[in-house]
Formats: sequence, structure tokens, C-alpha cells
Amino acid sequence: MTEPAISIEGVGKRFRRFKERPTSIKERVIRFRTRGENFWALRDVTVEVPEGQTLGLLGPNGSGKTTLLKIIGGILRPTEGRVTTRGRIAALLALGAGFHQELTGRENVYLNASILGLSRKEIDGLFDDIVGFAELEDFIDTQVKFYSSGMYVRLGFAVAVHVNPAILLVDEVLAVGDIAFQRKCLDTVEAFQREGRTIVFVTHAPDLVHRVCDRALMLEHGRVVGAGEPKDVVQQFRLAMSRKDLAYGWDRGSKEIEIVSTEIFGLNGQTREWFAPGDEMTIQVDLKAHRPVPGPVVVSFAIHDQQNMFAFGTNTDWRAITLPDPFDGKYRLQFVLKSLPFVEGRYYITIGVHSRDSTRVFHTQQQAHSFVMVRGQENPGMLYIPVEARAERL
Repeated sequence: MTEPAISIEGVGKRFRRFKERPTSIKERVIRFRTRGENFWALRDVTVEVPEGQTLGLLGPNGSGKTTLLKIIGGILRPTEGRVTTRGRIAALLALGAGFHQELTGRENVYLNASILGLSRKEIDGLFDDIVGFAELEDFIDTQVKFYSSGMYVRLGFAVAVHVNPAILLVDEVLAVGDIAFQRKCLDTVEAFQREGRTIVFVTHAPDLVHRVCDRALMLEHGRVVGAGEPKDVVQQFRLAMSRKDLAYGWDRGSKEIEIVSTEIFGLNGQTREWFAPGDEMTIQVDLKAHRPVPGPVVVSFAIHDQQNMFAFGTNTDWRAITLPDPFDGKYRLQFVLKSLPFVEGRYYITIGVHSRDSTRVFHTQQQAHSFVMVRGQENPGMLYIPVEARAERL
């Protein structure tokens, strides 16, 4: 039996958190000591990642995902426990991490690659490929302090994947890049998987875990609260997040009012899955109450993109649609989106039926329905805006 590529045994990481800090030398001398408290970002984390597998790390903000990734990468030392890795590690952990602001892109490529163990000759051989992958030929001799966030990401990822790593650590930072580059990154990750490399992937996008990962781990308050098959851990993550955000909830609720069916129509009333920018789309929801339910009852929907970023949402309350009070029997509701503004990609729809103050959730279907936006005649950027052009002789 081969040894795991990554072995994490009982790892904990403690930081010193200060609530008050002196603002001057005089204040520091007078008070002498600042009051602080111990804060455990991680506690008793144990996991093994076999060689060639991809592990997805899920969890709410502040759960310890990035701290764990930094410990695996050797950037932080654990307070307790130990981490063993086998093979060269390349990490993309934070926007601009490892970049020197005053150096150019070219100089930072050589600096980062040398830190990762490459010789000058090896970097010379890879340099053109790195710059081409990052699509920064025109800016490679510009100081990186003038780079946009997307340029940072492209250069950092390009270096990380070209140093021939056995282990690749990838943080949520990939969400900063544009859609085309995100696809290129995911294609590269999938190529690494086919080559048998080990990957640890931090993300807030559950669908990405389904697509990329062999196993998943969920952290909450620094502790492992779920581990196993991606679909099981994703379901647990959605349930935990639904307490804070309705759009994260999976199929749940009291079912006093039930979502019987949801259909997506085009302008001609035909059920369809794909749309082009500017098309009209109807979301039709059939509801059924098993007994009279005191209102007011609100039906809402939310649309998220492939990275689980919220794109749009509304509800019957905001649209001044009053549902029966008490709500009884069957009811059909339609939301008509007159002109879709989305660029190409797949989008996911969450439907929820709840009280006006959201204290009672009757039924939620989390991202159970989706549609695909295809490229229109124009080539839109961040969104599609219908434009009417006029010209006249002066």
C-alpha cells in the first residue's frame, strides 16, 4: 500500500487575538501589557489524501480552510499535531501571495519559481509557457503593483502549474479571474488529475466540489464536522449554510406548503433548458398546501452562477403579489424575466416558500433546476444590456 501524498494528524493552530492594542509608545509603557486571548483556528484535524486524489475543503467563512491549506503548504507551522507531504508543493493561496510589489511580472516569475525549487535554466525553459498561459505578454515587464486582481491570479496560477508540482493547493482566489480564465484553470486541474497529481481545493462553490473532487472535508469553527463523498459533504454544507442564507438550503422545510413542480419556459411557452442573452424566460411554480396555512406566504427564487455567486433574485412580496391568507389548496405562480442579462454559462435556480419574515420555511428546493446561457450574436462582457442605436445626418 502506497503512502498518502498528504497526512494530517491531530493538527491544531492557535493564534493570539488582541482586543485592544496600544496606539503609542507612551500607552504601551503605561499599560505594559496588552490583553489578549488564545484563539484556535484549527483543532484536532486529521485527514489523509491518497496520491492522485483531489480533496475539496468546504466551510463557512472563518472555519479554518485557508489556515489548513497554509499549514499543508508549510507557510504556517501547526501548534500541535503534524503534517507530512510527499513531493513538490505548488500553492495559490491568496491574491498576490509571494509577489514583490516593486518587482516586475518577469522578476516575480523567476522569484516564485526559484522558491519552488526550479533552477534558472529550468525557469528559462518554462518562461514563455508561463507568460503565454497567463496571457500577460504585454505586461510582463510592468511592476505587479499596477496589476489588476485578475492579472495577479493569472500570473500566480501560471507559475504554480508550470513548476511540475506533485501537490497543488488552490484557494478560493480562482473566483477572482474572468470566466474564460476560470475555465482554463479548471481544464488544467482536470489535466493534473488525469496525470495522477494530488490536489487540495478550497471553495465556497458546492457544484465545483461535485465536478472536481474525489472526496470532501467540511470545517466549522476549526473542527472537522463532515468528511466523505462529495455529494454527502455538499449536502451537509448546504444544510449548515441554509441557516444563514435561504439560497444555500437543499430540499427542506416543514412541507406544510409543498413545491409540487417547477418548470422553465421560453417565450413560446415551450419547456427549454438553454437561452440567449435578451431572451424572455418564465419560471413556473406549482404549490400545494396540505392544510390551511396562516399567511402572509411568500414565494421567492434566487439564481446563482457556476461559482455559486448570487446573480439575481426576487419574491412575490417585492413584486406586490398577494397570495391567499390563509394559504390553502393548489396554486400556480409564474415569474416572467423579460430580458435575460446573463452571459454564457450554466445558472442554478433555488425556489423557496416561506413566511414574510423567513422564520418559517415551508419548502426550499436548492438549485434543483438550472438553465444554460449560450453566446448571443454580440460578445457581452460582465452582462448583456439591450442597446438601441440611432444615427442621423447633421
